[in-house]
Amino acid sequence: MSSYEFPFNERIRTYLRLEDLFVKMLHHIEVGHEVNHHVALLTLLQILDLIDRGDLKVDLLQELDRHKVQLSFLQNNPNIDQYALSDTLASLDRCATSLRSDHQKLGQSLRDNDWLMSVKQRAGIPGGVCEFDLPSYRHWLYLSVDRRKTDFSQWLARLMPMYEAIRMILQLLRGSGQVLSLVAHKGAYQQQLSGHKPAQLLRIEIGHDECFPEVSANKYAINIRFQKLDFVQRPKACEQDIPFKMIICNFTGPGHN
Repeated sequence: MSSYEFPFNERIRTYLRLEDLFVKMLHHIEVGHEVNHHVALLTLLQILDLIDRGDLKVDLLQELDRHKVQLSFLQNNPNIDQYALSDTLASLDRCATSLRSDHQKLGQSLRDNDWLMSVKQRAGIPGGVCEFDLPSYRHWLYLSVDRRKTDFSQWLARLMPMYEAIRMILQLLRGSGQVLSLVAHKGAYQQQLSGHKPAQLLRIEIGHDECFPEVSANKYAINIRFQKLDFVQRPKACEQDIPFKMIICNFTGPGHN
């Protein structure tokens, strides 16, 4: 099954983008080849650009607190695994404590690193980090794998609590929806939303190898159109009936809009 996710608001969109960047960056760091570490560093700089927008730390702390309050209502509920619930509440507490322990703005230690900022400035130019433009960067890539991994570990030390908080929030959100087995007749599906509990994330799973979903959604309605990709021209509409699974995720705390 292929899985696709579509956010309903800018906050979840930012979380998904950061999760995607972190997953790719951590993969390339672990592989360790100098080309992988080049990609990982450029990805780190993209993360830095993304967290510059708004006060992400405050937003994450508020979100963690909302989830904790909502889950606390389930304590002593006989239908809930209390051990799993206690572990989840403890994880929420750890994420919040780690975020609060750093009083700087997210990514500030990286912004204060003059060498990283010099790489960031050149990275915005196509081919701008070639060795003749930035020999210090080429020198860094020539260092040992262990040395470069140590550098990444230091650079990421203050960002990992943010990533863990995002992972925790998205994990709870993804597990909050009910799986619906549906059919898009002639490749199209539409559903009206009641709006009493705002959806935050739409997940679509499809076993059809030739089609992918394009989604237009807001708090009132979901419109899905399955498309075919021919790798030359624009995608074309699928005309056959497409079975798929849909999950509308809307884990929200009290008073959350």
